Amino acid sequence: MSTKLAETIHPDLAAMGIPVEEEAQAYKARYALAVARIALGWTFVWAFLDKTFGLGFATERADAWVNGGSPTYGFLNFATEGKVFHDFFAGLAGPVADWLFMVGLLGIGVALTLGIGMRIAAASGALLLTLMWAAALRLENNPFMDDHLVYAVVLIALAAFGAGRTWGLGRIWDRVPLVQRFPLLK
Repeated sequence: MSTKLAETIHPDLAAMGIPVEEEAQAYKARYALAVARIALGWTFVWAFLDKTFGLGFATERADAWVNGGSPTYGFLNFATEGKVFHDFFAGLAGPVADWLFMVGLLGIGVALTLGIGMRIAAASGALLLTLMWAAALRLENNPFMDDHLVYAVVLIALAAFGAGRTWGLGRIWDRVPLVQRFPLLK
């Protein structure tokens, strides 16, 4: 990367003593993290839309939330059958779990997609994914690791590295007075 381009990316590059190559890597990483953030955000938004309207992917129209279906009942009762914590998770199924799950999917997905509230989105998304991992324990393909835990780690990394500031509204969000007063909202 040329020095001129590096100075365009960060005008104080020389003053900070950061080699041009490291700044180039950070520049690329910001965009890679932005893509991961938007992709994960869409994953949560899509799950919300499919479960709400029964778009025929994971949820059939007859089982859609708008048609009286339960977005949590099938997973908590049947997907966990024979699993370590089946009785606990099956007991959670119902309207309260449905609302918490659906609001969580939408809130996490919108926050990630827009790049706002990354700390809360990452923490609540990691919690939701970890609970889904726990519900599926006695994993079929690996004794411990699955995609739920991988996504949870990625969510934490997205918040830690401020991924909402690239291709998102994170920079604007950070200047909101309420967010400045309560940094947890960043």
